[in-house]
Amino acid sequence: MSRKENATLRTPAPNHTPNPAGHAPQPLFDHERLEVYQEAIVFCGWAGELIEVLPRVASRDQLDRASTSIPLNIAEGNGKFSPPDRARYFEIARGSAVECAACLDVLVARKLTSAEAVLRAKEKLASIVRMLIGLLRRFSERADVLREEPGGFGIGYDHEHEHEHEHEEKQ
Repeated sequence: MSRKENATLRTPAPNHTPNPAGHAPQPLFDHERLEVYQEAIVFCGWAGELIEVLPRVASRDQLDRASTSIPLNIAEGNGKFSPPDRARYFEIARGSAVECAACLDVLVARKLTSAEAVLRAKEKLASIVRMLIGLLRRFSERADVLREEPGGFGIGYDHEHEHEHEHEEKQ
């Protein structure tokens, strides 16, 4: 028996039953019903497509790990019973989503992709973060300190001239 045949025998086929309309499979696990999980899976698929065309650089590998971490931690957190345990995994998923946004920024800064190419993905990440904050508000007392608000941090900031007036302050 060849290796491929042996691997096929050991790997069970997915057991998803199509829904009555014949579209997407019925969710088998509770986390599959969560909109945030579904959105995280969509982002993970998009990130995988981007990763395939990027050269092998650290930010690419980090995007791969962080994008995978989002749905995995949502699923694991949703499977926990105690609110603190659930919150811990949702916090990790939130951190991974923010990390993905930073990876995309690095890829743009290094001219490996364009800001336009990642804009919709970053919008999806912002939506994922908002949903995770909503879940955290249900399970964590610390959730009120978390927020992701649109802001203009550093937008239009001229780094070339940031030290120009330092000598004036010392006089």
